[in-house]
Amino acid sequence: MLTIWGRGNSTNVKKVLWCAEELGVPFEHINAGGSFGVVNDPEYRAMNPNGLVPCIKDGDFVLWESNAIVRYFAAKYGDGTLYPRDVPERASADKWMDWATSSVALPFRDVFWNIVRFSPEQKDMAALDKALKICGGLFKIVDAALAQKPFLSGDQLGIGDFPIGCYAYAWFEMPIERPALPHMAAWYERLKERPAYRKAVMIPLT
Repeated sequence: MLTIWGRGNSTNVKKVLWCAEELGVPFEHINAGGSFGVVNDPEYRAMNPNGLVPCIKDGDFVLWESNAIVRYFAAKYGDGTLYPRDVPERASADKWMDWATSSVALPFRDVFWNIVRFSPEQKDMAALDKALKICGGLFKIVDAALAQKPFLSGDQLGIGDFPIGCYAYAWFEMPIERPALPHMAAWYERLKERPAYRKAVMIPLT
């Protein structure tokens, strides 16, 4: 039995749940982190000493770090589909996963927290404006890539689409000003047609 720990409103957990749903892998989902607690329990820390989510246990195998989990799922359960066998294709998809973490995650957090999570007195409008500009510029890179192929992973959905696909939901649904991103917007519409995306990613923003 596959078990996935993590609160469903976490972007990092969403990508893992979405990937599992896409692959049709049966799993048990246990909410953990934030108000759910669990992550400081000794049993959980024995699996993930960082005390973060997500974390999975697949049989006797334990794994943490969301991108690593998506790659593991794709390799084990979706070889040749979500995880291309062609090495250059796989590397091209892979880069979007790492880029999402290294370039997008931090400024996107400043946007999301100031729009969705912070109370009015907590909001930092200067940080929000700066982060919106940075994210807008980064997503123009995504838009340019999607002008060439229907998915960031190439001709079909793959590992490269999961991290930024989770950001796309909040980006297009938050009440913010966005630059014109026609190709990214069309990709987002394609993602919205997928039942797994709607189930795992398109939950209320909190």
